[in-house]
Amino acid sequence: MKTFAFLMAGFFFAATTLFGGGRAETPEAGLYSIGVFVPGVVEGSPTYEMLVAGVEQAVAESGRAVKKVVEGGFNQAMWQQGLTSMAAGGEYDLIVTSNPEMPDIVEAVLESFPSQRFLLMDAWLPGNPQVHTVMFNQREQAFLAGHFAGLVGRSDMVSPREVLRAGLLAGQEYPIMNEVILPAYRLGLRSVDPDGTVDFRVLGNWFDAGRAAELANSMYATGSHIILTIAGGGNQGVIASARDRNGYVLWYDSPGLSEAPGIVIGSTFVAQDRSTYERTLSAIRGELAFGEAEILGVADGYVGFVEDERLYERHVDAEVRRAMSRMLEQMRSGEFYLEMSLR
Repeated sequence: MKTFAFLMAGFFFAATTLFGGGRAETPEAGLYSIGVFVPGVVEGSPTYEMLVAGVEQAVAESGRAVKKVVEGGFNQAMWQQGLTSMAAGGEYDLIVTSNPEMPDIVEAVLESFPSQRFLLMDAWLPGNPQVHTVMFNQREQAFLAGHFAGLVGRSDMVSPREVLRAGLLAGQEYPIMNEVILPAYRLGLRSVDPDGTVDFRVLGNWFDAGRAAELANSMYATGSHIILTIAGGGNQGVIASARDRNGYVLWYDSPGLSEAPGIVIGSTFVAQDRSTYERTLSAIRGELAFGEAEILGVADGYVGFVEDERLYERHVDAEVRRAMSRMLEQMRSGEFYLEMSLR
């Protein structure tokens, strides 16, 4: 689930052919066929927009590949059926998808279709000879968000407060959220103030902006000066609440300062598009090592915090920016490292 920005409720299963084209009924000999399975929808979901963009770039550069995008909808119970349908057709040399829940689903699909190959982004599955996975170090990512929240909370950007309190609104609870993102966000906050606390709330879906606004109103009212929102379409409700309550918002996974200038003041990011492009192109060339699982972080250049943007300079105090730059430099150099522990 993660990140996972969704704009509406319900579910559907629809195939959409984009850019490089879908595999034709009788494809030209020698073309490498790629199926992209999106566990949700593409439009309005930055993580999945980056996934598709990365595949598109690899297809265009290779000149000898085609792709089809299949949107699996929001009902997770339907994802295995969708992937099974794609594998059953035998038309894809590679299926690319992204979600921490995918390893279990893919292993179930492989029981029936053992020759299918998969590239899983934002997922972890070592040792399966048909699968290559890439996991972003979300412990580092969430720590950066918490560290920034702490710096802002102890700066002149907010009124003085005895207790440092920051919010985290999640669309749903899932292992990475509970075991990695939440504790790392708290750790980042406490790297500034050891007594800092996190107000953690769960929306229960990825689309209800009205309910998200209600939760955010309560979080601001009880002392949170900033909220990290990972709630899909619910993110817009947090922005609306912050605008009414003079609060701040933190964005996750993709650059988001332009979502609401002066309200969204900080943004972490993962280079999903670049990492997908590189590994898809490697697969097309026959060079991708299946069976391997990678973890990419700040030092690798695939996880970071948006600094080089005019809106960041305009709306964030210089001392806060300098302190964030110092932390990022320590992480880039390897002087400060948070291991992403996965079972």
